[in-house]
This record gives sequence, C-alpha cells and structure tokens, in this order.
Amino acid sequence: MKKPFILLVFILIFVLSACGGTKNDAKSESKTSQETSSNGSTESSSSTEPATFTYQSENGPAEVPSHPQRVVVLTRFLTGNVMALGVPLVGADEMSLTNPRFEEQLKNVEAVSDESLEKIIELNPDLIIGLSDIKNIDKFKQIAPTVTYTYGKVDYLTQQLEIGKLLNKEKEAQAWVDDFKARAQKAGEEIKAKIGADATVSVVETFNKQLYVYGYNYGRGTEILYNEFKLDMPKNVKEATAKDGYLALSTEVLKDYFGDYVIFSKNADEDSSFQKTESYKNIPAVKNNHVFEVDAKSFYFNDPLSLDYQLDFFIKSFLGK
Repeated sequence: MKKPFILLVFILIFVLSACGGTKNDAKSESKTSQETSSNGSTESSSSTEPATFTYQSENGPAEVPSHPQRVVVLTRFLTGNVMALGVPLVGADEMSLTNPRFEEQLKNVEAVSDESLEKIIELNPDLIIGLSDIKNIDKFKQIAPTVTYTYGKVDYLTQQLEIGKLLNKEKEAQAWVDDFKARAQKAGEEIKAKIGADATVSVVETFNKQLYVYGYNYGRGTEILYNEFKLDMPKNVKEATAKDGYLALSTEVLKDYFGDYVIFSKNADEDSSFQKTESYKNIPAVKNNHVFEVDAKSFYFNDPLSLDYQLDFFIKSFLGK
C-alpha cells in the first residue's frame, strides 16, 4: 500500500512543478516581450510608425517617407542641408561632388541633374529635392515624392528648419540653428571688439574668369559677416549689390570696393595674377595684411556644413584662434 501512495505523491509533485514552470516561462516571455516593445526594437513596435507623413511644402501638401534612405538632391544649394542631418544621398549635383569639404561623404554618390531621368530612375530614390525652377518636375514626381523650394524665399536658417521638417528631423535642425546662432553671436562680439565696430568687410571671388564682389545673403560667408556679426560692407559695395546681390569687377577698380578687411574666395584654377600688380599691393587692406584667402569651392554655400566651416575660418582669421 505504501509504494502506490508514494508513487502518486511523486506524480503530483511532478505535475505541479511542470505547471509552475510553464507559468514562470509565460511570465518571463511576457516580460521579455514588454521590455523589447518598450525599447522599440521589435518589428511590431517599429511598424506602428507610419511609413510616410504629409509635409506642407510651398506648393501644397506632399506625402513623403518618414525616414528617407535614398535621397536625390538636384541643387547645389541644398546638398549640405541634407548631409548635415545625416540622411543618405544617392544622387547630387556635380558642383556639390567637387566641393572639397563634401568629397569624402559623397564619394559613392552619383552626379545627377534635372535632365538625368534615366540615371535617377536607376538610383531608385525614395525622395527627390530640388529648386522650384527645375525641369521635368512632373516626371520626377512619377519616380518618387518630389519637393521643391524657391531659392531665397526664406532665410538660410529657416531653410535648414524646412529641410529638417521634410526629413522628419526638425528637432535636430532646430538644435543646430540655436547652437550656430549662439556661436556666431559670441564670435561677432569678439571680432567687433578687436577690429572696431565701424570696420568694413568685403567679400570677393574669382569665378569663371571674372572677379565679383558680393552683398547680403549670397553665400561665401556673407550671411555670417553681415547678418550674424552685423559688420558693415563699404558703401560702394552696398549700393552696387543692392539689386542683384553681386557685381562683376575689373581689377582696375578693386580698390574702390575693398573694405578695411577682405575675404578673398579664391579659385585655384582661375587667373589671380592681378595680385602681383603694384596697384593691388598698394590697396590699404592688402598693405595691412587684412586680406584673408580661402578656397572658393569650400566657401560657396550657406548650408550648415559650409556655415560651420566659414564661422571657424572667420574666428581663426580675425581673432587668430
């Protein structure tokens, strides 16, 4: 009689133990599932975010990817804006690809234009960005969501915020804007204290066998010098660039458009032999070593990457830091 009773007890213990183990396993699986879900690493969790959202572009609402991974930018004026937010590019304009500061990041990116329809189809983009005057907009919209901007419609910092909204990275864009403005304001105050509040600055460039002087909001660091630093340009420059933003110059009249300080955005493949002439050497800014030369191809634009570089260059040039 004792043996069957003992056997029955063992069976009951085994069954209860198994049931308990199953419950514990279930609890453990449930907890693991909850932890995984809270970390956002499961497929079901990530799938809760919509694949697209509606961006309010200047031409009306556009359905765009929430996390674009194959972006084509058809304008040199916005390539750096996208790059600054860490969004992958598969196509960009030729001028962006030859920017020394972009070359490494864009080494595997294809050169495209608004006429490169077949190549862009092959790139299989999930988003196309361009200016409002590009060709073939309707055809691009058949390839991928296409958003365009009118150049200069908003200021250079607002433009980055707009690109941030488009790429679903508005917080990151706003953080950069806030940080940049703080750094630029501090540098501007220090530079003014050193060179004097009344000192004037000119921005000139050699481009396409011609010399130019630039006014407000025309890249080449003008946004920082005149907007953020609030430095003045010579009166002649202000008047001459009021309409178009720039003026073509002959070497004979350079002295009339050079300020107390000059930023010379210099193209290595352009003729700069005028710098060897006596008339150039006798310009006050030249005699005082107040001409700061920089590679033009690195200095063209007003995207965040270019603006950061320009700000660092100005700090080093004016303050010696």
